[in-house]
Amino acid sequence: MTGLRVRPPFEDWFGPDADDATYGYDLDALLALEPVPEPPGFAEFWRDLAALARAVDPDPVLVPIGRSGDHELHTVRFHTTDGLTLGGWFALPVAGPPAIGMVHSHGYGGRETPDLARVPADAAVIFPVARGLPTASLVDGIPSEGARHVLVGIESAQSYILGGCAADIWCAATALTRLVGDLPLYFHGGSFGGGQGALALPWDDRFFAATLVVPSFGQHDLRLRMPCTGSGESVRHHVAAHPEAREVLRYFDASTSATRITVPTRVEAALWDPSVPPPGQFAVHNGLAGPTELYVVAAGHTEYPGQEQEVAESIAGTLAHIAAHRP
Repeated sequence: MTGLRVRPPFEDWFGPDADDATYGYDLDALLALEPVPEPPGFAEFWRDLAALARAVDPDPVLVPIGRSGDHELHTVRFHTTDGLTLGGWFALPVAGPPAIGMVHSHGYGGRETPDLARVPADAAVIFPVARGLPTASLVDGIPSEGARHVLVGIESAQSYILGGCAADIWCAATALTRLVGDLPLYFHGGSFGGGQGALALPWDDRFFAATLVVPSFGQHDLRLRMPCTGSGESVRHHVAAHPEAREVLRYFDASTSATRITVPTRVEAALWDPSVPPPGQFAVHNGLAGPTELYVVAAGHTEYPGQEQEVAESIAGTLAHIAAHRP
């Protein structure tokens, strides 16, 4: 474990009247949290969904848009499950053929531009935007706002949109390999993307390692009792009104999926986070079945003193993790 070991002065940073976004947990309590156990048929559900996604021909189409540092950038369009076509960005190394591939996901706001800070110079990388999210993958009938998007299809595990978003990650990985060949893949995702990565990683052996930053969708037993400013708040209210939805969410708990992730995984988890409660983030880390690396940051989804230094250390940590585990 690296990063913070002591509680920062949150009351000084955010004011004495701010809601306690530690939710009453100190670091020791966070490290003791357990993942939520699997429901019946969990593995079968996810293996079937992954097989469906692997059968899709993504048929990626690139349009060059210029150079950024060590990479040539393109926009990309590719097919995913449910007959949808998604957008995003794709980057190739300038210096020569790529040695590894990277799937780089995003938060619930979607993505406006690619961020190459955590991408090695010799990596090909795809930045897919998940179905329905701004602006590259807007879909008629799917709300683009996180609070509404997260409820789409929640009536059943088969229709819930988070399964489709995991399929988008697998189809993006296939799109990348269609373009550059069967390279070993690294996953990076933050918040929404971190949770989606935790859901997707156990069922795809093309990935050799991953970084999950303040991952969402973890430990619904706690999450559903914790008011927040993120998408989890609309889920909490929905389940209060429709208790049967709790059974659907058991198939989409990132802490449960983490217990089946065996590749080396680096987690950046926050002690204070009003959008994604820290207990869910740490439960994802604590559940991991493979080699783990934990970097504890002060806060997530907000600005705070010392943030620039932590971001720099986080970027360096991901690049070092890739270097340590790449085949």
